Amino acid sequence: MQYSMKYIFGFAAALCFVCSILISSANVGLRERQEINKKLDKQKSVLQAAWLVKPGEKIDRARVEELFKNVRPRVVDLATGKVLEEVDAEAFDEEKAPEIPAPVNNAGIREIKEQVKIYEIMDGDKVSMFVLPIVGKGLWSTMHGFLALDADTRTIRGLTYYDQAETPGLGGEVVNPKWKALWPGRLAYDDSWNVKIAVIKGPAGSVEENPHAVDGLSGASLTSRGVTNMLQFWLGENGFAPFLKSFRESGRA
Repeated sequence: MQYSMKYIFGFAAALCFVCSILISSANVGLRERQEINKKLDKQKSVLQAAWLVKPGEKIDRARVEELFKNVRPRVVDLATGKVLEEVDAEAFDEEKAPEIPAPVNNAGIREIKEQVKIYEIMDGDKVSMFVLPIVGKGLWSTMHGFLALDADTRTIRGLTYYDQAETPGLGGEVVNPKWKALWPGRLAYDDSWNVKIAVIKGPAGSVEENPHAVDGLSGASLTSRGVTNMLQFWLGENGFAPFLKSFRESGRA
């Protein structure tokens, strides 16, 4: 049986219309679940950065929620380093936070948020560590992650990346548990509070031998440099340095 061109185009249009309705309906229906999963993934990354969850460890939603009872989100004004007590950190939408042009930097960051959500890991009523969001350019991608610092604001407790598209087996090794295990105990700053931490070419040795350096990623010098550049930026005066200094001077460190 032959069909006219008018019939064929009409049938195709009707089929596309029905499919678009079904896809839109599924997207709307699953949006709440997608948001829940997105929040859960970010919470896992925070816990991994703080080594409350080991890299690669399987953990369900109930366990994440239990561990997060000791995590206090806070919203920080980057320019002043002050915690915005009046802002509900739980409801704070990071994507809608106002942005300003970033100063010239080597991390490939063009704009930064004026207010940023951080996480305080609590031990009773005391802060035991901070988990700070970091972002910057690798070789092929913009890398998003978290850096955990001890309450002394200097000792690194962990580093993790939850969103990156670097070359698998090379720059993509930023997610390798073995490389992540090199970070705890390293020192972000020197004794004068200058940013000192860096990913170097070749092996860095133990924490005792070289507290300010971490092994480079084999065959991925540009990704390694990207990690160093973003840490230099976010630990510096245009990043979290004002907040960390304010915390130290408050006498709570």
